[in-house]
Amino acid sequence: MLSKEVLFTYYPKYTVQRYKTLIRVFSCLENAWNAEFDELKKTDWDNNLIHEFLTWKDHIDEPALIYELQKNNIQAISILDNTYPEILKYIYDPPTCLFVRGKLQKQEMSLAVVGSRKNSFYGQQAVESLVSVLAKKGITLVSGLAYGIDSIVHTTTLRNQGRTLAVLGGGIDNGTIYPREHVPLAENIIQNGGAILSEYPPGYTPTKYTFPQRNRIIAGLSMGTLVIEAAEKSGALTTAQYALDNSREVFAIPHNIHNINGMGCNNLLKNGAKMVTSAEDILEYFHLNEEEKTSQAPLFLSI
Repeated sequence: MLSKEVLFTYYPKYTVQRYKTLIRVFSCLENAWNAEFDELKKTDWDNNLIHEFLTWKDHIDEPALIYELQKNNIQAISILDNTYPEILKYIYDPPTCLFVRGKLQKQEMSLAVVGSRKNSFYGQQAVESLVSVLAKKGITLVSGLAYGIDSIVHTTTLRNQGRTLAVLGGGIDNGTIYPREHVPLAENIIQNGGAILSEYPPGYTPTKYTFPQRNRIIAGLSMGTLVIEAAEKSGALTTAQYALDNSREVFAIPHNIHNINGMGCNNLLKNGAKMVTSAEDILEYFHLNEEEKTSQAPLFLSI
């Protein structure tokens, strides 16, 4: 049997806010699941939404969902599970459920590294220089499996025998992973001790709305976010903003003032982001002993 938290994420109109509303009114999702129409009217849902939810709930094929998860070797970890990442619970809107392939740890020292999908050679050099050191020190590198900087983060980590997590904006089954060209990279991440994960169930096609949402998870899984390369308006800056909103540190590397693809990083630095010119800048900030591996480093939970 799947928990109601897991099942609810399959609801086509699921949102974290709607989950919170049900919890506020009914204390637990089990009570909400058994509620009738008049009871559900205690929420801020309109009548049409309530009817849709009740109809959907009555037609769930739970055995089929379980079979699909097992077939794709996907774990469904609800926010109530003991294995849910501790650090992610502290963001404003943690996902109700994480769908995971690979190994997801409850506690680990992790850093988000993000940047442009159309990276420059300078951006590639920066990732390879910084991530190669951080990976060897045992820091888990978190990114989004996208083209450009994200994929370089994952491949550089793997090349240095490190651990990396990829957060997707859609389903993590091989039939849905986006971009399609990165299916082999996703498999490589899993086979080498990392994980791919998403708040969206198998078969869920990513949209322009789900990518910004997944960025909050990238930031939320990490003690800090390092922006490698970003234009003045960029998805990487969205991730940085989520980090700031949840009291996590933001790092950025400096760029040539004439490089439009570096304006986002330079603006972050002007507004207080920590400048990074070497991996030691990050290691020193988190008081990590360079002589020791950091995979067992304690989390800073006063965030």
